[in-house]
Amino acid sequence: MPATVSLPPASRVAVTAPFSGAVRQLHVIEGQEVQAGQLLATVVSREALSLASDRARADARAGLAEANARRMERLAAEGVVAGARADEARAALREAQVDRAEAARILARGGASADGIVRLVAPIAGRVSRVAVETGGPLDGMTAPFVIDAGNSYALQLQVPERLADRIRPGMAVVLPDGGRGAILSVAPGLDPATRSIRAIARIGAAPGLVSGRSLTVTILGDAGGDAVALPSAAVTRLDGRDVVFVRGAKGFRPVPVSVGGVADGRAMIVEGVAAGATVAVSGLPELKSQAAN
Repeated sequence: MPATVSLPPASRVAVTAPFSGAVRQLHVIEGQEVQAGQLLATVVSREALSLASDRARADARAGLAEANARRMERLAAEGVVAGARADEARAALREAQVDRAEAARILARGGASADGIVRLVAPIAGRVSRVAVETGGPLDGMTAPFVIDAGNSYALQLQVPERLADRIRPGMAVVLPDGGRGAILSVAPGLDPATRSIRAIARIGAAPGLVSGRSLTVTILGDAGGDAVALPSAAVTRLDGRDVVFVRGAKGFRPVPVSVGGVADGRAMIVEGVAAGATVAVSGLPELKSQAAN
């Protein structure tokens, strides 16, 4: 069946800028392979610089609150001040510590330094599929300047013919031309009126040559039924417009019309015409066809 390679939603990650600013330098280009944590761009951000200043002030307040708390605790122990004053000082210290930790967390999460430089790094390993900024360009903090495709798994968009719509189910195996395998994840509930086909989605792993957007033909493996017989595909040939298999009898090989359910991995699934245990020809078929014609 025809299929188109695409990326599952979970395999595509947008890298967003936590702060607005201007791009100082780009370190990757579109299509480049990157590793998790690799630097993508550096950004100069006034917002990040302001937050760094807030953190510095929070550090100063926390230091002052800590000294004041120690002094109040000592005075309260000596009976100079009421114990409530020491409690108030400890509460002020705790509040200052929370403010300091929050400011540090925001800066660290955004990859910003004290001088207002923001480092955008790759969250996953993969290929950079989109670069939406350029050196010197602005970042507003609301758009994703980079998109990275993981590349370790893909999806197949399948077009299932109408005649096979009732035979395709989630869980069926999918075989690629190079032998790679996957499985059907979902099957649409209705026909596409334009193509008169059913849309199915399969999940497959990474394989050489697989890129998003590539078209290929795949095979879906299903249950052929209890009476089906698997033969080498070389045993099936055409005679008088029909699929036949040459079966050995008492007087040699004779052509037997068969119904082929499908061909995959060098095997033909015969759903009607040949019984299990029969001896069939897999070579010399042109000569046998010539004898049958005579």
